[in-house]
Amino acid sequence: MIILIVIVLALIGLPLFAVIAIGAMAGFHAAELDLRLVAMEFQRIGELPVLVALPLFTFAGVLVAHSQTPARLVELTRAALGWLPGGLAILGLIMFALMTAFTGASGITVVALGSLMLPALLAAGFQRQFALGLVTTGSSMGVLFAPSLPLILYAVVAQQVAPGRAIGVDDLFLAGILPGLLMLSVLAGYAMWIQRRLPPDPRPRPALMPALRDIAWELPLPFVVLGGIYSGWLLVIEAAVVTAAWVMISLVLIRREIALPRLPGIISEAMMLVGAILIILGMSLASTNVMIDAQVPQRIFEAVAPHIDSRIVFLLLVNVILLIAGMVLDIFAALVILAPLIIPVALAFGVDPVHLGIIFLANLQIGYCTPPVGINLFLASHRFGDDILKIYRATLPFLGLLLIALLIITWWPGLSLWLPGRT
Repeated sequence: MIILIVIVLALIGLPLFAVIAIGAMAGFHAAELDLRLVAMEFQRIGELPVLVALPLFTFAGVLVAHSQTPARLVELTRAALGWLPGGLAILGLIMFALMTAFTGASGITVVALGSLMLPALLAAGFQRQFALGLVTTGSSMGVLFAPSLPLILYAVVAQQVAPGRAIGVDDLFLAGILPGLLMLSVLAGYAMWIQRRLPPDPRPRPALMPALRDIAWELPLPFVVLGGIYSGWLLVIEAAVVTAAWVMISLVLIRREIALPRLPGIISEAMMLVGAILIILGMSLASTNVMIDAQVPQRIFEAVAPHIDSRIVFLLLVNVILLIAGMVLDIFAALVILAPLIIPVALAFGVDPVHLGIIFLANLQIGYCTPPVGINLFLASHRFGDDILKIYRATLPFLGLLLIALLIITWWPGLSLWLPGRT
């Protein structure tokens, strides 16, 4: 009955954090526990030091989105890879991935970077349908790469649900590299195959050295931050501090592209996103404890186990559930709602929680651009002025390739677990 009421409230448009909070309070009331415990559970997010990284990474990403950095990346792309078949599309995919990894929101990538890449792809000779599909689907790439906010959030939720399994943020950062590169590679290969039929780009390519000089302040940042994390020189929180300081100093004080009076507005925009994530997460911690106390995951396992005879079949079922969730829910909401339910059941089937995390995020990033209601589809339609059905058709070949990559990621745990040393 409680679940039915919560579903109805969600369908009529009640804010998600309120839906989760009502479900948590109903669960506490049914268990005859003091409702003040919900607030105490919410306070637990203050005990999670890794969450300090969220506002810093988000601020850096929003600041970059408001600067001229995306335009400089496009010029560098044309200068460095303009000679390669599909080179502009390939480096475009890399830029999309970096942008989404640092902002944590593919919608920002569609609007900020897609607006620059679409005209560049059309000028290079790509058909509009291909360019629309590349920009729409490519903008969701990056969720699997550090310092992606969804990676951090999954690690936080998993640590609460399975505290004895040593699920570190660093493990997730490493685990996402090879699966993320696989998904980028299949799209890049498709771009090269399409490019072979196109005439060479008639526009003169920018000189490489001036393009490198123009982006000299931003270019080292991914190498410093990610290299610092993976080498062990920087903790995740320290990497977030370095990222925020580097971006603010380079864009505000050195380049002066962001005027000081604009900073409060940008900070407010970034913190609104962080606040939405934290309030959903806080309510989720309360509802998660209610579900664990009520043995909901165990009951799900007992109901599912007789009908599923292998781990891979279970994971395929999880893929279907997550693809649907990725279409209708924000990635952060899908994580905090579904991860506490699925992780314990997956552990019972012998699935490594780090591998499960990569499956989770790979599905949800595909869900961003999956018809009929993936959010990137509507953002692209609105931003580029194309009919939504045209956007659907444009994304289908890319989605087919990404689903093939998803099946490989699901079937081959070593792809996710080799770098973290969990194989």
